[in-house]
Amino acid sequence: MNRPNSDCPSNRVPAAWLALFVLVGWMFNTGCANPSPRVSSSTAAGRPSDLASTTPVPDKSLYQLDSSWTNDMSVALPLVSLRGRPQIMALFFARCEYACPILVHDMKRIEAAIPISLRTNIGFVLVSFDTERDTAAALATYRRNHELAANWTLLRGGSDDVLELAALLGVKFKKDARGQFAHSNLITVLDANGEIVRQQIGLNQSVDDIVATLKQLATPR
Repeated sequence: MNRPNSDCPSNRVPAAWLALFVLVGWMFNTGCANPSPRVSSSTAAGRPSDLASTTPVPDKSLYQLDSSWTNDMSVALPLVSLRGRPQIMALFFARCEYACPILVHDMKRIEAAIPISLRTNIGFVLVSFDTERDTAAALATYRRNHELAANWTLLRGGSDDVLELAALLGVKFKKDARGQFAHSNLITVLDANGEIVRQQIGLNQSVDDIVATLKQLATPR
């Protein structure tokens, strides 16, 4: 008859697990041997990085907002997910007949004026305040019709979330009887941490100052 094993089964460590623990310990010690990690040029340029996801968000950042958003692919996308590179942000609505097409065109002018080598370091964000009609499908159609590239993010949210963001950006809007909106025409530049750096009011304005700001924010240091 076999002798009962007095060891508790939960305390026994298989040889394979023991080897894994040794390997992990070696990797940990090796990593700690270099306390000053080298920062890549892509991180310095404002591209998304592991550092951006672990460091605290500044107090004045829009990314402090605990709001819910969905993009044109029906994917939940919190504002903090935009962190890591400068963003050009504007509020609009897809059925706008006059101002919004010009506003988006102005944003395209900004994009075209940025050196090609820096364009992937900068994002463009359109947030709809037409919470009833601008569904994810409507925003997807808008993207196709206006030929917006992958570095453009289209967002929709609830009424309260839109009002909160609009207030922080200084954007006013009001729906009329025709389903159109009277609204501010404002383009906002956010740095990689979501803090407002520059704003431009009006349509068909010069983009030189915004482009100069973006070059400074997006250029590797």
